[in-house]
Amino acid sequence: MSIPTKGETFAQLVEHLRLAQEAAAMLGHLYADEDSNMSHGWLGVSEMLNLTCRNVTSFATRGGNIKWN
Repeated sequence: MSIPTKGETFAQLVEHLRLAQEAAAMLGHLYADEDSNMSHGWLGVSEMLNLTCRNVTSFATRGGNIKWN
């Protein structure tokens, strides 16, 4: 078992945030025919996760502190 690097851990965090964002968007679309409020709610969650992912990326890469190797 290797010691995780900052870059690997950051990439994993971003991947999980993007997967969560995609899942929330899918739930929003799946609820579209049943319940408009739930649909819009899940689409809102998707947008918030997208914003969170962008903010995490901006924060983590500020100053070039992330090394990818």
